[in-house]
Amino acid sequence: MQLSKRLNSVASLVTPNNRVADVGCDHAYTSIFLVEQKRVPFVIAMDINEGPLERARENIKRSGYEQFIDVRRSNGLQKLEAEEVDTILIAGMGGRLMVQILLERLDVLSNVRELVLQPQSEIHLVRQMVKECGFVITNENMVIEEDKYYVMMKAENLIYHKEDMGKYDLIEVEHYYFGRLLLEQRHPILLEYLEKERKQCDKIYNILIAEPTEKSLIRQNEIMEKTELIKNGLHYFETREKEV
Repeated sequence: MQLSKRLNSVASLVTPNNRVADVGCDHAYTSIFLVEQKRVPFVIAMDINEGPLERARENIKRSGYEQFIDVRRSNGLQKLEAEEVDTILIAGMGGRLMVQILLERLDVLSNVRELVLQPQSEIHLVRQMVKECGFVITNENMVIEEDKYYVMMKAENLIYHKEDMGKYDLIEVEHYYFGRLLLEQRHPILLEYLEKERKQCDKIYNILIAEPTEKSLIRQNEIMEKTELIKNGLHYFETREKEV
């Protein structure tokens, strides 16, 4: 099973030998890949839509992994029992919806060892939620595919860790928006993203100041706040250049 760069990066974050719930599994490509690579022993592939689930069943049957992948029609985590899996994997979904799905089943969330998440938007809300729910982000990656930027993360449940996990804590605002680990690693794709966003903000701001309406002034302030946030993120990379 060949996965896209995005999904391959997501799958690589799953801890080997964990039982996985693949939420919003679509055609179950990630579920099949995890079993095929012998990374995990068992996956529950879940989706709310019957159409994709039917394709998922066909793909799983064709691959010969029916005994290792259980397919369930489920709205979020509704059909998942507490302690049934070790990892909840959600990829390709809006950040706000992802947060809603996880918070609706706190009984399940509190008993899993890790979350592997790839939100498509509002990533800062996801990072904030995992912290507030007793998880710490211990791994992050960022890839670019077909001119789109994707961030994926692993968040581990503090209940299962006795060692000091304070080194993974989120502190600054830019950590929530851009990822503390990505910033500290000076991830090259994050740098590319930040530079592109800064140029876009400058372009929009220059257009707005040419039309000083009330609505334009409000938008100018929003762009200025975003630009300041981006500059804070870029500061990590500038610091590295000075060190070198």
